[in-house]
Amino acid sequence: MPSFGGLLVIMAVAFLVPLALGLAPQVRLPSVVLEIVAGIAIGPAVAGWVRINPTIEVVSLLGLAFLLFLAGLEIDFDQLRGRVLGLSAAGFVLSFALAVGVCLALGAAGLVRTPLLVAIILCATSLGVIVAVLKDAGEVSSTFGQLAIAAGTIADFGGIILLSLFFSGEGGVGATAALLGGLAALAIVVLVVVRGTERSRVIRDDLVRLQDTTAQIRVRGALVLLVGFAAAAEALGLEVILGAFMAGAILSLADRDERMTHSDLRLKLEAAGFGFFIPVFFVASGVRFDLEALISEPSNLAMVPVFLVALLVIRGMPALLYRADIGSRRTVVAGLLQATSLPFIVAAVAIGMELELIGSAEGAALIGAGLLSVLLFPLAGLTLLRGAADPD
Repeated sequence: MPSFGGLLVIMAVAFLVPLALGLAPQVRLPSVVLEIVAGIAIGPAVAGWVRINPTIEVVSLLGLAFLLFLAGLEIDFDQLRGRVLGLSAAGFVLSFALAVGVCLALGAAGLVRTPLLVAIILCATSLGVIVAVLKDAGEVSSTFGQLAIAAGTIADFGGIILLSLFFSGEGGVGATAALLGGLAALAIVVLVVVRGTERSRVIRDDLVRLQDTTAQIRVRGALVLLVGFAAAAEALGLEVILGAFMAGAILSLADRDERMTHSDLRLKLEAAGFGFFIPVFFVASGVRFDLEALISEPSNLAMVPVFLVALLVIRGMPALLYRADIGSRRTVVAGLLQATSLPFIVAAVAIGMELELIGSAEGAALIGAGLLSVLLFPLAGLTLLRGAADPD
């Protein structure tokens, strides 16, 4: 029989954390940070109130899939074009080159077990945090904002593709690339079919009739897309997160004219994801956090600032490519925002530990660096933006 006691504690934490932050608006912390910290506190590392059981495991996995699905849904393909796309893509290529160099050096020093995997982990950016900061600063539609969002989008997508390419499948990189091509072909077919239904008045009228009834037909359709691509990725031996991300991207492409879906669909999907599944994933990630392995040796704890600096170098330095377009001050802000990463780190560390390519102490140090990046970099960037009288 499934056990709901541990899940109840996790859900109570997921409820209390944003409530507490809402009562203290002066504390400008992303909820995800406190959710993970609270998970550490209630887990075996501290209080021992909760341990991961099959019920929590299933809901947490769905939370991870939902997180990547909504990340794919956030992609604005209209912004990924022209000079913005070129600069963002060049920045990610430079990031990956820097990451490989840095992590090879860390590997040679015996500080990381699998340099390529850690390099991929350090290449990502928390797109959700970037968007929130830019909204607060009123910069979403500016050239600077578009560059930052495009860079975060490409970093998320690139990180997932690289993770799937090198650390999924059993037939090597070539075979995995072929499987990725097959999944991409399936995505194109599904997109064409979905866009084709826009031309059917009968289907459109049926969707409108059922969208706000107990059928919630559009939500069900989106979830079929999510689960379908997660299952397809799994069947191909690829990472489930890639399928979930692709499903969100397909829905984003299908929804560009906002006719196929309706105005409340994304709100409903976010309510399901952020209201239940995603916070369980983050709190459960805290429960899994091996605090003892991190603090048992000073050398393990010392890896947290090493990874934090690595994030700043790997993701921050490529922002120099934007200087001619956005000025010096906003270039610094873009670098800080790009160096902010946590959800992908948590997901990729879990995959790396499952594959036994990352040790518990190393994984804890990576997540610790991600936590600090979310705590420090957006706040510093927002402060610089608010103090900027001009682009320079």
